[in-house]
Amino acid sequence: MLQYESELEISRILVEWYETYKRELPWRETRDPYIIWISEIILQQTRVVQGLEYFLRFTERFPDVASLAVAEEDEVLKYWQGLGYYSRARNLHAAAKSIMERFNGVFPENYKEVLSLKGIGEYTAAAIVSFAWNQPCPVVDGNVYRVLSRLFAVDTPIDTTKGKKQFAELAGMILDPKNAGTHNQAIMELGALQCVPQNPDCGVCPLKDKCVAFASGNVQAYPVKQNKTKTRDRYFHYLYIIYKEQTWMNRRTGKDIWTGLYEFPLIETDHAMDFSGLCETQAFRNLLGDAGKLSITQGLSNVKHTLSHQILYASFYQIEIEQVPESLGNYLSLPCRDIEKYAVPRLIHIYLEKLNGNL
Repeated sequence: MLQYESELEISRILVEWYETYKRELPWRETRDPYIIWISEIILQQTRVVQGLEYFLRFTERFPDVASLAVAEEDEVLKYWQGLGYYSRARNLHAAAKSIMERFNGVFPENYKEVLSLKGIGEYTAAAIVSFAWNQPCPVVDGNVYRVLSRLFAVDTPIDTTKGKKQFAELAGMILDPKNAGTHNQAIMELGALQCVPQNPDCGVCPLKDKCVAFASGNVQAYPVKQNKTKTRDRYFHYLYIIYKEQTWMNRRTGKDIWTGLYEFPLIETDHAMDFSGLCETQAFRNLLGDAGKLSITQGLSNVKHTLSHQILYASFYQIEIEQVPESLGNYLSLPCRDIEKYAVPRLIHIYLEKLNGNL
């Protein structure tokens, strides 16, 4: 690609700013593609402040591809617990196994081979090969979309095929191929620290003299999105059933949320419902109709938990039973003290934390 001096000047400004203001983060101190990969996957849906602790814990337990590949999925999910988006952890595990089988345990250096690994898209592949080997592959994440859309006042929606192509071209246009890794880090960091979504301090931005949106006084209009994510409401009722210090859990399967994670027996209804209404459902009768006398304590009620395309409203009930019904034979029986050994969704983790703190 033929580049103009003004385009390379943008890169020089970005890198100079980055060298002065960048955050000191452990994954920036290495060229190890495995460590870079783990950090990128964790940070896809998690802010750096929250993700750092998880990154350190995860990489301490799984310091390389081999250690991750041979681990049991349950343990991988347990170390991922609290980050959410558990398909990312399962994909990491599957990709590590693939690296061991297809590439003899050596992380691939070729962009297309990296892209072929499960759970790695164009952005992550570009980040890995540019950060680890300085390959001239431009990255385009949410921060980069925002910087570029304002810098060039692009009103093409970022969530369209046309928009994605246009922004990829712009990212490549200003990329200095001789300094690709640092450039990519710099433009992402600018979006994270300076060119923020709301109320950016444009007066101190290093690119203010080149930013078309700033010149027109219309920074907040960018980036443009075409479609709003549609969400649906779901109503969960969790039953923490106890009999002589024993309880029951179930491992989620199928293509629904939280596949592979453990949860208490769940009754899902199509609308909000209090406990008296729940007791009248056939699902409740099928589960605890033969459990004898029930001693019930409500833990949390109607807790709102937002996912990317769903909003969950969850209630938790601790129920001590008089006898064990046959229906619980379909669940995993375990001592109550062993619950912490199992990977559970963040929603249940919150409940258990509050329960240990006596709610």
